[in-house]
Amino acid sequence: MIPKPSVPGLLPPGDGPIGRPVSRVDGRLKVTGAARYAAEYAVPGLLHGYVVSSAIARGRIVRIDTAAALALPGVVAVFTHENRPRLAWFDRKWQDQDAPKGSPLRPLYDGTILHALQPVALVVAESFELARYAARLVEVEYEAEPHRTDLQAHRDDTYTPGKEKGGFEPPPKPRGDPDRALAESEVRVDATYTQAMEHHNPMEMHAATVHRHDDGTLTVYDKTQGVLNTQTYICNVFGLSKAAVRVKSPFVGGAFGSGLRPQHQLFLAVMAALELKRSVRVELSRPQMFSFGHRPETIQRVALGADRDGTLRALIHEAVQESSRNENYVEIVVNWSGQQYACDNVRLAYELVRLDVHTPLDQRAPGAATGVPAIEIAMDELAHALRMDPIALRLKNHTEVDPNTGHPFSSKELRACFEQGAARFGWARRDPAPRSMREGRELIGWGVAAGTWDAMQGQASARAVLGVDGKLTVSSATADIGTGTYTVMTQIAADVLGLPLEDVTFRLGDSTLPTAPIEGGSWTVSTVGSAVKAVCDRLRDRLLALAAEVEGAPLGGADADAVAFADGHLVLKADPSRRVPIARAMRAGGVHAIAEEAMALPYMLARARHSVRSHSAVFAEVRVDEDLGTVRVTRLLSAVAAGRIINPKTAASQVLGGVVWGLGMGLEEETLTDHRLGRIVNHDLAEYHVPVNADVPAIDVLFVEEHDEVVNALGAKGVGEIGVVGVPAALSNAIFHATGVRVRDLPITVDKILAGR
Repeated sequence: MIPKPSVPGLLPPGDGPIGRPVSRVDGRLKVTGAARYAAEYAVPGLLHGYVVSSAIARGRIVRIDTAAALALPGVVAVFTHENRPRLAWFDRKWQDQDAPKGSPLRPLYDGTILHALQPVALVVAESFELARYAARLVEVEYEAEPHRTDLQAHRDDTYTPGKEKGGFEPPPKPRGDPDRALAESEVRVDATYTQAMEHHNPMEMHAATVHRHDDGTLTVYDKTQGVLNTQTYICNVFGLSKAAVRVKSPFVGGAFGSGLRPQHQLFLAVMAALELKRSVRVELSRPQMFSFGHRPETIQRVALGADRDGTLRALIHEAVQESSRNENYVEIVVNWSGQQYACDNVRLAYELVRLDVHTPLDQRAPGAATGVPAIEIAMDELAHALRMDPIALRLKNHTEVDPNTGHPFSSKELRACFEQGAARFGWARRDPAPRSMREGRELIGWGVAAGTWDAMQGQASARAVLGVDGKLTVSSATADIGTGTYTVMTQIAADVLGLPLEDVTFRLGDSTLPTAPIEGGSWTVSTVGSAVKAVCDRLRDRLLALAAEVEGAPLGGADADAVAFADGHLVLKADPSRRVPIARAMRAGGVHAIAEEAMALPYMLARARHSVRSHSAVFAEVRVDEDLGTVRVTRLLSAVAAGRIINPKTAASQVLGGVVWGLGMGLEEETLTDHRLGRIVNHDLAEYHVPVNADVPAIDVLFVEEHDEVVNALGAKGVGEIGVVGVPAALSNAIFHATGVRVRDLPITVDKILAGR
């Protein structure tokens, strides 16, 4: 085993802001309505655009008549493929940071229809209401072509993607002889698991407000998870300089991945603003939120073979997923199974089917939220066949080395997650027989599942300015999509420099700030947090040098390791009575402010020698009406190992949200398509079901202590995704324990439970 390196600069445990349950620093702005979102900026002379969407799934436009709309007083323009401006030609100009290989959608490019709800026109008027009404008067005649939107019907027409842009790694080569090992195994499970298409449905719908200034420059307020990604897209598509485009997105009302790529409302708003030389806003309606990316429908086969003692002998996990005709969207679906359990005979396979749909898009825990439930339900089936406790089976096949790579995990406290989670949940009281626990007419079931997610880190920069008044401003062009970025970055900066939280301000969501990647994949604390620490470390060094100039040399020329920063002072560790106020050090050096900028990079060598992941164990209790088959979730517990927890309060909030998301995946969320028409039929929140207060029980979040010196200088892993991945399987397993009915098609609805009797 490769020894873990000693990493310089790792933040030691302390009594500072890190580790404290600090309330959100932006909370008051949000609850009082002072926080403004993309469609809420007041801009003089603002025009409003409304999108006309395609009524067919595939074909072409043969006629489009805008005369009736243009005849209305107050309608300024109607843009279609027939009168759009000339734009970038090559695909690479339309590709953004999160774009897969292929040809991105070019709104209004020509009359070709690639999917239902594709934008075919933009009506621009003096008011939103007028634009929306006028959009209904635009007449579009189509020539429909045969379409395919049914993954089940075309599951055999697949292709195998290669290594794609965005970090996708194809499944590793097979190990051993899994087919023979499966055939020779004493106990076998071999089943098909399906996951429905899902849409993101954040509370805030996608919008872009483009403020055109008198000099022709643009300030764009966009719902996005990356202002620099949005800026680059605009500049590339419209041939503008970055000096001419400023993108701002200080607040985002949820995104879950929907803001990783620029969506068509952004393109349409910028196009209209440039052509009309006016400021323009385009906001999508709730049904139009179903017109772009989604979590793809997936069909999976999982086959497990084991000895009577539970030792895995064979593991096969194969997945077929949908993508669009124009791009190769890929997810890491099956690789998780190969790394989660020790097994000598493994085959993992992943294929795509091209359908007439918009390109799928990363959605919270992409790939893992689909693949992990399949393997975790299969493990529960195997445990039942073995008459073995589900936790005992998982621990029997636990591994401290990633079998896919042969590298040790940088840290893996999954055993502790199971042990501590089981103790708090009361797992020892579980009767293992299905239908053995009840109260009145309700059958009670307990289920468990493991979860895992990547602990990634990218490259980011941060700027810090410290004034002689002790006020610190730190900035980076990252985002806060509700995850608590403002708060956590404030804590990191305050901790490094020993300042009160109220004296620290963190700025984000502005393309003029230092570089940061798109926010997603639970990597923002790791990526931007490391940059914040790095730049504040530079300020520490500057302050230490300035303190040496203080009359009387209270610190006695001590080096950095001998000095602590606390309560706005530089303090000699060996003698805390010897201290220098930060303001005094700066005045001694004759400076009124000091500024630094720093970049943070991942520990590439250490990461190359380790598998870096977060882990969880999820426990669920359900009650199922014996007659009606209705399910009530009454308890959920998520025990998480995610390195150092910067803020237990916001981190727990992230896991809580992830658990609710997993509840939706497991029991409610499903995008339904009428395959005769190729159109989505439940594109609103009345028919697309998401969990509401009455559906959500008490959720217990437990953070297991975990130390990791490889993940980053903070020792922290993200928690936005890990809360999701194990929940659907834990619920499915609990429903089986309650009813004896195994449902392998997510979401699990009443009809499926009744049909399984």
